[in-house]
Amino acid sequence: MKLHYRDLGQGTPFVILHGLFGLSDNWQTLAKYWSQKYHVYLLDLRNHGRSPHSTDFNHDLMVEDLAEFITDHQLVNPVVMGHSMGGKAAMNFALSYPEKVNKLIVVDIAPRPYPVHHQDIINGLNAINISTMTSRSEAEAALLPYIPEADTRLFLLKNLYRKEDNTFGWRMNLASIEQNIEEIGREITAEVPFTKPTLFIKGGNSRYIQEKDYPAIQRLFPQSQIVAVENAGHWVHAEAPEKFYQLVVDFIR
Repeated sequence: MKLHYRDLGQGTPFVILHGLFGLSDNWQTLAKYWSQKYHVYLLDLRNHGRSPHSTDFNHDLMVEDLAEFITDHQLVNPVVMGHSMGGKAAMNFALSYPEKVNKLIVVDIAPRPYPVHHQDIINGLNAINISTMTSRSEAEAALLPYIPEADTRLFLLKNLYRKEDNTFGWRMNLASIEQNIEEIGREITAEVPFTKPTLFIKGGNSRYIQEKDYPAIQRLFPQSQIVAVENAGHWVHAEAPEKFYQLVVDFIR
């Protein structure tokens, strides 16, 4: 699948993968700063953003999509970073194609399996009558009973766009995401570890990476380090952008 992307800057290729319900736009602010040092590629994963929609959606396919992108763009020794679902995709890719990755950065996700925990979000998105709504405020009002956090609602509603006929549509393929939601949290396994430098960045207030995950991380990524950013949650890059920026630059350097 040919993925939609944005690229900024010149130099070492730096590929960034967003999380579930996200899109490349989520990373544009930090990307502008990194682009002063690197050639940053912001990808829309399949069924997200402006990339094609498909009924098929799992990590194996995301790995092949990324491999195709790196080959098509002739990227040599890229740094690959992913957040949450994108972090799982990045880990799987590094384990499957270690020769195509120079360094790996994983943001607030571990290799272990995660139970489905997005049902409130899916229910809220399904409560929005996309075919009849006339404003974003209507969509936010429909989401409110399911998603009390204003920042999460704003994040989700970035997926809305106006069509040429002035009606609204979703950038993401909500039906396929819902149908394949169990695939997103699938455990990552591999017979051969990824032995190149790897950085795991976790939010200090997040429970996505716990001490019980450290043995599996070290087994699959023996050259890894785990750094916690205090007073940040799962969206650590949005909650502590300056600290996050510097951690990434120091690691790539």
